[in-house]
Amino acid sequence: MDKKWHLAEKVDKDFLEKFPEINNTVLQLLHNRGISSEADIDKFLNSDYLTDLHDPFLFRDGKKAVERILKAIEGKENIVVYGDYDADGVTSTAVMVETLEALGSKAKVYIPFRETEGYGLNMEAVKGLVKEKANLVITVDCGISNVEEAEFLQKEGVDIIITDHHQEPIELPKAFAILNPNVKAETYPFRSLAGCGVAFKLCQGLIKEHQNYKVKQVDEGFEKWLLDIVAIGTIADMQPILNENRVLVKYGLVVLQKTKRLGILKLIEFMSSKLTSIDERVVGWQITPRLNAAGRLNHASAAYQLLITEDVAEAEKLANELNDTNKQRQQITEKIGLEVNEQIGEVKGQKILIAVGDGWPIGVVGLAAGRLSNKHHLPSLVISRYNGEIIGSGRSISEFNIIKALQQCDELLTRYGGHPQACGFTIKDEESLIKFRTKLEEIALAELGDQKLVPTVDIDSEIKLEEVNWDLFKQLEKFMPYGQGNNKPIFLSKDLTVSQCQTVGPEGKHLRLIVKHQTEIIRKTIGFGFGHQFGELKEGDKVDMVFEIDINEWNGNRELQLRIIDLKSSD
Repeated sequence: MDKKWHLAEKVDKDFLEKFPEINNTVLQLLHNRGISSEADIDKFLNSDYLTDLHDPFLFRDGKKAVERILKAIEGKENIVVYGDYDADGVTSTAVMVETLEALGSKAKVYIPFRETEGYGLNMEAVKGLVKEKANLVITVDCGISNVEEAEFLQKEGVDIIITDHHQEPIELPKAFAILNPNVKAETYPFRSLAGCGVAFKLCQGLIKEHQNYKVKQVDEGFEKWLLDIVAIGTIADMQPILNENRVLVKYGLVVLQKTKRLGILKLIEFMSSKLTSIDERVVGWQITPRLNAAGRLNHASAAYQLLITEDVAEAEKLANELNDTNKQRQQITEKIGLEVNEQIGEVKGQKILIAVGDGWPIGVVGLAAGRLSNKHHLPSLVISRYNGEIIGSGRSISEFNIIKALQQCDELLTRYGGHPQACGFTIKDEESLIKFRTKLEEIALAELGDQKLVPTVDIDSEIKLEEVNWDLFKQLEKFMPYGQGNNKPIFLSKDLTVSQCQTVGPEGKHLRLIVKHQTEIIRKTIGFGFGHQFGELKEGDKVDMVFEIDINEWNGNRELQLRIIDLKSSD
């Protein structure tokens, strides 16, 4: 699929002159990320744990929630942490439970089974919690849409504290306290925390206040050892790695490289990775899928237990189980993807793609929707009739807010939630399914009908090939950790001359080019998945290249290498 190249607006001369000590390319990257004041530049390039995190009591219900929890621990009340089954959910659960236990609580955990209970609180589960004489329920990474369940708990004398980060629904539940930065009336200054980030802020509040209560006292620095799983959850949930998230992930990766968690250590062994080389990419592409696999095909308790276990044998067993489950997940996703593509057929003018199947595992329909959306650059929903319910998941593009579209279908759904580009939902019945498809197609056509939808490659800066050197690479390292909102910098160089061209990898899937520009300086490049362009190129051809700057390491040697993002013939 052809891509549209969008080059960021060039930074103005006044901004460059304001900071003469900073590399111009670095200033362009900062400008692109909306970072323009001296204070913000210093905070971004030199994030500090002690000064750059917000006070947890800036949450409007922060103090209230902390006091209720500490009194519950003092009074030996029955506390239940109600989690979620994805990587953000299980890390949120672990953060909260470990803090409660450190303060002396014997908190119980409830993580719903995706296939039979679905996302968030469900009535059968909360009735069970009442029966087991729970006094306080703390949700993590869920709960903001559970009006009926929250009301039932309160009527039965069970307080509920909701910590969540999902979009505010049409009606908010009545809870003892709500900590959710995405509630419009919330006073907390940063709205992009992951579920585990919100849970961590509540835990920070508990630690700040716990000395004023008759609870077990925690060691200084306790909270920092939670940061490894806070980083995992934040990266896994694809939240922007800016502002407070940048601090949590930056220091969380430092902790992760020193982690004492036996389960993570064993998981890293299965991944054949070095602990000291774990970065945001390894977390996103290797650790996250394995943690998510548990809740997609089985029960997420395996992923949660892996994070908290202190038993070596159990850690090895769980890591092996998650590794195998992830392989199984890959195979099932591939199979469903083929069935979905066959059902969709040729795409001709549709503005939203909807596939419906029988018996597709609920845990992988979101992955299938993501593949479909990426392939056609369209909002896509994959829906499964499963265990007597009609459950679906959606992935979208930047031009279409999928959660707002679902809100317009509220009367056809029993539950739904998510973000502007990802959602999950349950449809009432077959008649509602028909109406749901029709209504979404109408909404998508109204919003996207006049737009030419092609993927956009956002380019940070146009630079000369000669500017790609070790000094620039060291400057770029200051932008790490990368992630949503702070993607790895992407550059454009024009009118490059192809010196060598060859395919590499199995079946020649990848493309290796050696290019030069106005001097004899050459740069090696690698284009993963670009092997099909080999026949279109020859030595001496002129190309425009969009790329990231990487390092290629082999036998102790290191060299700069450009990873091709896109490639076009020069005009």
